[in-house]
Amino acid sequence: MTEMKIFIDGKWVSRKSAKISVFDHGVLYGDGVFEGIRAYGGRVFRLNAHLSRLQRSAALTSLVIPLTAAKLEKLIYEGLKRNRLQDAYIRLLVTRGEGDLGLDPRCCPKPNVIIIIDKLALFPEKCYREGLQAVIAQTRRTNPDALDPTIKSMNYLNNILAKIEANRQGVPEAIMLNAKGYVCECTGDNVFYVKDRVVVTPPVSAGILEGITRAAVIEIIRKKTSFAIKESLFTPQELFSADEVFFTGTAAEIIPVTLINKRPIGTGAPGAVTQELVGHFKQLIKSEASSTQPASPQRRGSIGLRLS
Repeated sequence: MTEMKIFIDGKWVSRKSAKISVFDHGVLYGDGVFEGIRAYGGRVFRLNAHLSRLQRSAALTSLVIPLTAAKLEKLIYEGLKRNRLQDAYIRLLVTRGEGDLGLDPRCCPKPNVIIIIDKLALFPEKCYREGLQAVIAQTRRTNPDALDPTIKSMNYLNNILAKIEANRQGVPEAIMLNAKGYVCECTGDNVFYVKDRVVVTPPVSAGILEGITRAAVIEIIRKKTSFAIKESLFTPQELFSADEVFFTGTAAEIIPVTLINKRPIGTGAPGAVTQELVGHFKQLIKSEASSTQPASPQRRGSIGLRLS
């Protein structure tokens, strides 16, 4: 069995040797940004979009990423080879770096880049076949006026509190509302519902993170199906009366939801629209993974960004 290799502090090390200072502000304050990324067949899915979002998150927190986009891409593909993985989950983190016990980020002169590559099964396979159960959390999503939701920050306490609610009720996921009571997102996924073949998802203005998989699903609906897609505010009542509900996320992909607050959604089984979208998404993954072999970062660096 290949020993896991993790990139940290500028080098690849074993899992046991991967250590970070207790004075890193990522540890002390959750001060850092990250991306969760998937690889299929040795090719990273929508890497440019993930690196662009990482750059936005870093820029909005005045965090300078010490590596270029091309270098990050090269390291990710190197990590896949070192870990001998074709299908993998990639966690790319940039912490503020080591400093002192004060909040001031200026005391952290060197941000730290960490790359972890492993396998991840977020939900049991049974949930994809029979549908996921969820609850409406009492914990509200952080108000966008307090924290820009487009920042994918390492501080996930808000989401963790909602996840604890789900755990206490014995279900895998919780749906979070915003301060006005509109459906926002889950602890780690975006939310969609289907009514009369119209697919609806909250707009970014609701306070959601702009999911990469969410964007791919919207693209699929517009290009590959006869369904309508609408981004609009809605309350939990629309979920309860929906024909279908599904969640999307990098780790979860597309997963049907059949029970919310112990109330069946639609027929209580995964719906036809969701199943069709799952099929299209799998085809998208297959086409993007097999269209070309990964080229060098110099030729594939189409992001047009330098992250430092």
